[in-house]
Amino acid sequence: MKKGYIWKRLLRSLISVMIIMLIVFTMVYTLVPRDSIFFEDSTYRKLGGKNDDKTEYVYTTWQKLGYLDYVRINDYALTLYEAGSPELAAALSPDSKESADFVAMYTSQGYTVEQFLATGRYYAYRDVPLIKRMAKWLSGLIVIDTPWSVQDENNPDLERYLKFGRTPTGGLALIGSGTTHKYLLYTDSNFPWIHQNIISLNFGKSYPTYQGLDVMQVLFQTQGTEVKRPVTFETGYEAESGIIFGSLTYKSTLDRMDTKKFVDHYANYETIKNQPSMIGTSFIMGIFALVLAYMLGLPIGVLMARKKDKLADKLGMVYIIFIIAVPSLAYIYLFRYLGTTLFNLPSVFTTYGPEDVRSWILPIISLALPSIASLMLWTRRYVVDQMNSDYVKFAKAKGLSQREIFNGHIFKNAIIPIAQGIPSSLAGCITGAIITESIYSVGGMGKMLPNAINQYNNVMIVALAFMFSTISVLSVLAGDIVLTKVDPRISLSEKAGRS
Repeated sequence: MKKGYIWKRLLRSLISVMIIMLIVFTMVYTLVPRDSIFFEDSTYRKLGGKNDDKTEYVYTTWQKLGYLDYVRINDYALTLYEAGSPELAAALSPDSKESADFVAMYTSQGYTVEQFLATGRYYAYRDVPLIKRMAKWLSGLIVIDTPWSVQDENNPDLERYLKFGRTPTGGLALIGSGTTHKYLLYTDSNFPWIHQNIISLNFGKSYPTYQGLDVMQVLFQTQGTEVKRPVTFETGYEAESGIIFGSLTYKSTLDRMDTKKFVDHYANYETIKNQPSMIGTSFIMGIFALVLAYMLGLPIGVLMARKKDKLADKLGMVYIIFIIAVPSLAYIYLFRYLGTTLFNLPSVFTTYGPEDVRSWILPIISLALPSIASLMLWTRRYVVDQMNSDYVKFAKAKGLSQREIFNGHIFKNAIIPIAQGIPSSLAGCITGAIITESIYSVGGMGKMLPNAINQYNNVMIVALAFMFSTISVLSVLAGDIVLTKVDPRISLSEKAGRS
């Protein structure tokens, strides 16, 4: 396997993701009417018949979401006169010279100029081209936190530095001032023990659902109620709090409680809650389902191959055909009915919550059912193919026992294509299971994409599409790499890919 080939595969993977994202941007921002995003917006509904306020809110929101560039006569006049001055008030009049200049200037630049219904004041807007919108999104995707990240007019004397120190919980830390996060690098007792805020992904803010929260915060923050514990803040103030000190970020305006707890402007923080995050819930459920699938699917598939055309093989084929033929929605509901009736297990995840083991049993097994069938089918096929190979006949002729032939040759060769699918299976644990999570009301990643589509949360749709496509494309490359490690006879080359 050559390193040059890997880099070329990574480049092709990146190009594939960019093509996918271009398609997603096209579908989301051109095929879906932009007015639809306000269906779930409670703030928009509260504006009622206030036409000017509603127009202002609509165009401001569209500008935030990247649909268009939006400018008002107010913004233009502020570049000419001081705020609150009589000249500024006169310039806002629809009959003023400044309004005429505003209309002429922005019309010449390709903007559409209109007037507010109540005041008659002018505003202008121009759609942002799709490619430019995508380029802007990509350019801001990776954020590096530096001492110059915070620009606060209310705090011109803000110190800017990086230094080593400790968190209030005693962990080692790289502390910043002028940075967005206070602790850029820090250690604590939680896995993986070393955490960083230097490099982060910026997918934008969720809208209209989870309004005001970053997409990454929506996906990765813990859920449920706050888990409080005795905490001593930097000022010496003691209280019961679920604060995560590593999440401290800059806050421009401090209130009384902020000054009581903190010695600087780093007063925004996240709290520990009693339930896993959305992505954490899906990953936990997916990992256990994956382990269960391999624990059952591989040995049963081997048994079916070794007992080909006998009772064990026929029973296994009945299960495989049932899973393939019956819609997943039907057999998951059937399995849930059996689980709740025979074993008194909860029918939905929220009955007992993630703290109770019983909540996980039915979703995990339901998620594992199709994977077990798939592994049984392909393991049986690969083992049967190897059992009929010529090298098995030669091994028997040499006097090797059936156990030696199977363990040393047949199973080793049959498992190679199965191993290739492990990275893709792990990737599936992150993306979640749409049907399973919906039926059992699991608060995971699986329901996020359909919910975002139904609620016209375009920011979330784009972010999830990027995450899912990147994980899926890279898992294919990871599968090929695993293949070369399992079987040294297979190599990745620049000429043929696999040889």
